[in-house]
Amino acid sequence: MNKQKQKTQSIITWRFALVCGVMLTVFMTLVARAAFLQVIEPDKAIEENDKRTVRVEKLNVQRGMIFDRNGKELAVSVPVVSVYADPLAIDKALAKKVLRKARKEGEDYKALEQNDAELKIRKQAWYDDELRWKELADVLRLKPENVDERLRGDPSRRFVYLKRQVTAVVANYIRQMRLPGVHLLDESKRFYPSGEVTAHMIGVTDIDGKGIEGVERMFDSALTGTAGKRTIRKDAQGREVQVLSEEQRVEPEDVYLSIDLRIQAIAYRALKSAVLSYKATSGSAIVVDVHTGEILALVNSPSFNPNDLSTAAPYKRRNRAMTDLFEPGSTLKPLAVLAGLNYGAVKATDTIDTYPGWMNLSGGLVKDTRNNGELSLREILKISSNMGVAKISQMLPKEYFINLYQQVGFGEPTGSNMIGESAGLFYPNRRWSNFEIATLSYGYAVSVSTAQMARLYAMFGAGGILRPLTIVKQDEIPEGKRIFSEQDTHAVVEMMESVFERGGTARNVKVDGYRAAGKTGTSEKAVAGGYGDEYVGYFAGVAPVSDPRLAVVVMVNEPAGDVYYGGQTAGPAFAEIMSNALRILNVAPDKERVAYISGADNDA
Repeated sequence: MNKQKQKTQSIITWRFALVCGVMLTVFMTLVARAAFLQVIEPDKAIEENDKRTVRVEKLNVQRGMIFDRNGKELAVSVPVVSVYADPLAIDKALAKKVLRKARKEGEDYKALEQNDAELKIRKQAWYDDELRWKELADVLRLKPENVDERLRGDPSRRFVYLKRQVTAVVANYIRQMRLPGVHLLDESKRFYPSGEVTAHMIGVTDIDGKGIEGVERMFDSALTGTAGKRTIRKDAQGREVQVLSEEQRVEPEDVYLSIDLRIQAIAYRALKSAVLSYKATSGSAIVVDVHTGEILALVNSPSFNPNDLSTAAPYKRRNRAMTDLFEPGSTLKPLAVLAGLNYGAVKATDTIDTYPGWMNLSGGLVKDTRNNGELSLREILKISSNMGVAKISQMLPKEYFINLYQQVGFGEPTGSNMIGESAGLFYPNRRWSNFEIATLSYGYAVSVSTAQMARLYAMFGAGGILRPLTIVKQDEIPEGKRIFSEQDTHAVVEMMESVFERGGTARNVKVDGYRAAGKTGTSEKAVAGGYGDEYVGYFAGVAPVSDPRLAVVVMVNEPAGDVYYGGQTAGPAFAEIMSNALRILNVAPDKERVAYISGADNDA
């Protein structure tokens, strides 16, 4: 009995020791493993924990707003929703459903899980049979095959857009569908309240909110800002328990333009009416404050709707006032007269003998429509005499005359920094014949943009001071460069007032309530080997003459039919824009009120 009892106690002791040893070994192994993970190689454990608990939240910023000079919104950002998918998550969800079905039906689902080829076939069959995916394509108004390609074409992908910027109704419907791997993303979309009225000036952004045209592109970095980032830790219930780091977002800047939306709308309406009335190919108009160089309006026709680019053909999106070049024709004649006064070759009271109405220069013919005989400088501009300005140009040294055209900004940008702006075509360093100098005096041998003409006439209005154009609102008057004396410049401005008088080339154009100084211009369009049958009509001027405030230039390109002179095609639009813009700015009228009379017998 004692031996049996001792043997039993020995077995119990041995078993106890074995259990204690095993437990000690397990404990030491756990301690060693814990020490290994937390002391020797803690990074992996931290990484695995962070994958489960750490989340990074992006602090988005909306694009800055664009305002006109009075605070009217020209471009705003509105919230929208985009639909995207996680193809890998969709693939896993399909695999889970296939394996669950196989297990219910008594199949060896583990073997199926290892059989990639068979599993792939069944996942695709499940996807094809599930009507919700076809419904998704219908809701997004996409072809089912395109949706299938994005969702199933490459199951290893983690992100693919299905459709950008959907409506709130569509987003809510998709949210209720609860499709695995299909998510909604809050974004913003650019909206332009003024539509086609300001389209060329403001420009557009792409679908990702990056500026690609106009002001949107010029000030893209300032309007964009920088998104912030917030790193947090969450518990198993998804509650935030700790903020690990936070990077503050940099708010975007708002941009205030020099544009006055009221004047912009008037200019667009008047230009569009002129282009449609004369069945012209296109047209442009610019309004400039002569004291600051601020562009108060810049319009083109045809225009486009920036909120729907599906109908915006490339030719409609071109900012013609900045990019398109034309020979300005007779609108440059005041510059030739001013050059003669500035050099001292002529005086304001002098007359020029234009008899017999034509002359040969270096093998070229300069002529008027008829023999006008003796003309004063005022009459030269009034009837737009080629002979008059050509004879003045021959009194001046070529170097002086050509350099003067450089000084007023021809052959260089206007300073507005608008995207795509052209510097024009002017080559002062080549050899100039007497005939070419003569043609330069009445607006040929040089090609300029509408913006460059606006800058020139703003100089007339500013008393001979040339300033760069700007589309940004100015708090102070920018410094300019004096090109001509105030006395000579004002004398030419008063001469240009005669254009509106009886016998002038704009005798039927009346600027209601204001004394205006202007010049009509009609130039033939150059083609290969010479000039064709198409014309460009210009009307440029300043007002009021007593104290100029605005310069307005209107260009009508390729009017159809027999009516093509600048006074007829561009003159009425000039009058409408100038008179209404001056009233909007509360500029006091400087002449008695007159009625607007339209006519059809204006000249160039």
